[in-house]
This record gives sequence, C-alpha cells and structure tokens, in this order.
Amino acid sequence: MIAGDLDTAHERLKELIGGAQRVVPFTGAGISTECGIPDFRSPGGLWTRNRPIDFDEFLASQEARDESWRRRFAMDAYFAKAKPGRGHLALASLHRAGKVPAVITQNIDNLHQASGLDANSVVELHGNTTYAVCLDCNRRYELQWVKDRFAAGANCAPGCACGGHIKTATVSFGQAMPPEAMRRAEELTLSCDVFVAIGSSLVVYPAAGFPMLAKQNGATLIIINREPTDLDDIADLVVHHDIGETLAPFISH
Repeated sequence: MIAGDLDTAHERLKELIGGAQRVVPFTGAGISTECGIPDFRSPGGLWTRNRPIDFDEFLASQEARDESWRRRFAMDAYFAKAKPGRGHLALASLHRAGKVPAVITQNIDNLHQASGLDANSVVELHGNTTYAVCLDCNRRYELQWVKDRFAAGANCAPGCACGGHIKTATVSFGQAMPPEAMRRAEELTLSCDVFVAIGSSLVVYPAAGFPMLAKQNGATLIIINREPTDLDDIADLVVHHDIGETLAPFISH
C-alpha cells in the first residue's frame, strides 16, 4: 500500500507501530538531510563531484590519505553543526517507549546517538565519521587531534605511534563491512515484527539486504523515503513524504 497523503500515512503508521512488539528502524541519508547533512549519492552530491577514495588506495598512498583527510575537514561545517532532526527524535522516543530495541543505520553522522540513543543501541553498518581509529592497533583518535597535526605537518596525514594509518572510523569503498555490526543487524532484523526502512535508496548492498530479509522472515515492511525504491512493490506500507513530517507524531516530550 502506498500512502497517498500524510494523514493516511500517520494513521497506518500508528496502527502498525502501535500493534508491534519489536520495531526495527533501518536508516539512510534521507533522515539526516533536514539536519543539513547532504546525501552524498544524490545528483550533485559530493561523490558525483569527487571520486570516492577506495580503501586499498588509502592504504597504499600517502597522497590519497592526505586527500581523504582534506575532504573530511572540508565537511566539518556540515557535521559539526548538525543536530538531530524530527526523524531521529521520533526513533529515540520509540526506543524509550520500549518499541525499538535498537536502530540499524547506514549513516556515519552520530545523530542517532545525539538524539538520546546510547551507543549500544545504534548499529552502525558504515561506521562513524566523528572520530578516527588506527587501522592496525584500533586506538581511538579525536578529530581535533588529527586536524592539529595535519595542519602542523604541512597538510600531511599523521600516523599512529604504532606505525599504522589513522582513518575516520567509517567504512570506505572496498573496505570490509564490520562483522559485529552486520551480525547484530541480522539478529535484530530476524527478531522484529515490523521493519521500517527510512531515508534509504536501498541500493547499497549488503546493507540494503536487511529489509528483504525482514520481509522474508514474516515481518511487516514499511518504507519511508521521498523517492521510490526497488523494494516498494513488496512493502506493506510505502510513504513518499518528507521524513521529518512523517515521523513527527511519534516524538514524545
């Protein structure tokens, strides 16, 4: 069913979510666009103007590491100022109400945590861009530390004391998906009776396979996205309206 108007969408969402035992949200870039964070994959997005740096290239080239950090610091204006939007706040409210055990996200912006979810309740499939890690010893580095040394080193990406490369804690193209996050996402998907895909184009695999898995396992599948997706035909409810407006009624104060 495609909800033709917002009132119908609200009515059906309240019915399906209200009657569910375990609701698992799966979020993509669309939930964060109202927060000022651009969707990198959309026409005109960052990745249409700059070729993404593959993981192997990052490992092999100091120049690639330098460029990767230049791009990250150029995005500070977006990530540093962003605050959780209505979609994030609605999911945090449902979590507090006991409906949502955890959120699975493709996003790297940390906004689910900023909305009130603890880190253990956010399964980050593509990592987190608000801090960095050493790829060898897994030591955590704060971005300001990296930025200061990047500037002091003539815009040269610093390395870890162990000799490893320091990278934002995100999953790059060509980099293996985090096994623990993938395991938790699968467990959550198989344990829910309602799965809600929010703001995702559902084209990036393996992450986009979770809505299909939920549906095959008997869960009700809801898709909330401004644009149509390839899975709309199998969804029980499809909402093509603004995400913030769609989820706003679920925000509790």
